[in-house]
Amino acid sequence: MSQLQRITINNSQIQETSIILTPQQKHYLLRVLRLGDGDKFIVMDGKGKWWLAQLTAEKAHILEPLEVKTELPVSITLMMALPKGNGFDDIVRCCTELGVTYILPVLSDRTLLKPSSQKLERWQRIATEASEQSERAFVPTILEPVSFKTAISECQINHRYICEARGEYPHLTKVINNSLPEMIIAIGPEGGWTDTELEIAIESGFQPVSLGRRILRAVTAPIVALSLITAIHEV
Repeated sequence: MSQLQRITINNSQIQETSIILTPQQKHYLLRVLRLGDGDKFIVMDGKGKWWLAQLTAEKAHILEPLEVKTELPVSITLMMALPKGNGFDDIVRCCTELGVTYILPVLSDRTLLKPSSQKLERWQRIATEASEQSERAFVPTILEPVSFKTAISECQINHRYICEARGEYPHLTKVINNSLPEMIIAIGPEGGWTDTELEIAIESGFQPVSLGRRILRAVTAPIVALSLITAIHEV
């Protein structure tokens, strides 16, 4: 099945054993991928379900459900201070491939980017495309951007970590294990968190952690963090 193309649909598009394709999906399958009558492809709902489907006269029919075992056993929320430029695009794409569950963009004291609603739609589309490419069963949810203080105060996850480049803090791999059901990890923008932000996070139950001895770029740090978490949970 790995050689078959994949598209993500809404559950509302499924009617018994048929799939009602949108004009964009028809264009992608027929014109871009050059699929024709009888060709098979994989349909995913982004919520854990996959099906083997077949094209017939510009329609799609479900042949059978497929079992997917590509998800991590831990739910990961990435609280990410928005970096400048289009760096968040790369963060969404790479962290989706690595297994993130939720991405929460935050506006910190050093955040320069002020995202629009179009940006949020773009990030969700990137997450969908990255999920299809990496054969994820779930498409990560990109949450509405909020202020750092709001994100901290509304956090309901028990296992909380905040990455800090400077200071004597334990390495991330020393404080997490593969038995955690869920976790949230916060990563700052260019220049890192301010002292005040770090204090607020610690007072709210976030444990400061290190990602290593080198100073990482804002775009690199979340990829390193997710890679470490993935490695621990997939051994």
